[in-house]
Amino acid sequence: MQMPNLKNHILFIITALVVISCHHKKETVKTNKVIHTNKDTSILEEKLGITRKEIKQSKLYSFIEDWYGTPYKYGGCQKTGIDCSCFTDMLYENVYGRKTARSAGEIYKECDKISSLNLKEGDLLFFITNGKNVSHVGVYVRNDKFVHASTSRGVVISDLKETYYKNNFHSAGRLKHTS
Repeated sequence: MQMPNLKNHILFIITALVVISCHHKKETVKTNKVIHTNKDTSILEEKLGITRKEIKQSKLYSFIEDWYGTPYKYGGCQKTGIDCSCFTDMLYENVYGRKTARSAGEIYKECDKISSLNLKEGDLLFFITNGKNVSHVGVYVRNDKFVHASTSRGVVISDLKETYYKNNFHSAGRLKHTS
């Protein structure tokens, strides 16, 4: 008598697990797709206070949108992983038609130093994050915001007023004009 009852219980548990797991997978895929689309579309609008039209019409914002969320990889220089200096170099080459050095410290040496009170779109921001020398670079966008390849979050927009960046900020600069 107990055998059919046990079979029914096992059959019920297996059926329940299949239904639950299938339902869960569908929601996960749907949710990730929606979050990814909305996140990429609204993050620049939200963080920078710009319109979708401005993003499409600007080489800088289009470039940022295209690379936003790319993971960080030390020494990396592609969509599968990129570091701060390569990201800066690629941004400068694609947006401004200029090449930069391949390390944050070398990019720093290529710049005229400027006051952080006079920042303009495209200015470079330098940070000391591991010792005594410049070790991180980002590109100023507007309203105290800058884009960079963060070691923990990949290509993101951050705020200079955030404690970490305020505490590690070294200086700002503009690439020297070349003849």
